[in-house]
Amino acid sequence: MRRQSFGLIKEYEGNNVKEYKDDNAGIYLRPMAYEDTDLIVSWRNSDEVRRNFIYRQPFTRESHENWIRTMVETGRAVQMMICDFVTDMPLGSVYIRDIDRQHNKAEYGIFIGEASARGRGIGTAAAKLMLRYCFEEEGLHRIYLRVFSDNLRAIRSYEKAGFMREGLLRDDVCIDGEYRDIAWMASVKGMKII
Repeated sequence: MRRQSFGLIKEYEGNNVKEYKDDNAGIYLRPMAYEDTDLIVSWRNSDEVRRNFIYRQPFTRESHENWIRTMVETGRAVQMMICDFVTDMPLGSVYIRDIDRQHNKAEYGIFIGEASARGRGIGTAAAKLMLRYCFEEEGLHRIYLRVFSDNLRAIRSYEKAGFMREGLLRDDVCIDGEYRDIAWMASVKGMKII
């Protein structure tokens, strides 16, 4: 199956993925394609996914296509699909955004869209693969992320993947009328995972 992939990593042809796979987790990353739009919109609008995002407005096909045009196609973002290695079924997505070529850094994000894929270590495996992609293919030096400080499950997963806590932003965002703290985490190329 050939997909329009915005010229990112190696050609994707069925299971013929040469890199960015984790045999233990049973996943691989492939570039997001326009054909993934409806699935991504559906996932991002689900309560389970949306509750962990700072940006909570409903997604639409039009808003996602605008993201592709203004962020992915301009090189300001890279978005990959997390896929099951046996079935090729998409399970979620990882991305980097606001790519800063002057300082060689970008912000990381992830969501596991398929409920059956949650709690199985897939998010940690996908984060490790995306970090490898960022450092090897994109030549970035630093990948950072923001996460609600009370999302301990996500923080543990990020730490296992190679991110370290760097700070706490108190009352940083107002969600549904409540101020929430944000944990700031990052991974730097060559940093040892503790």
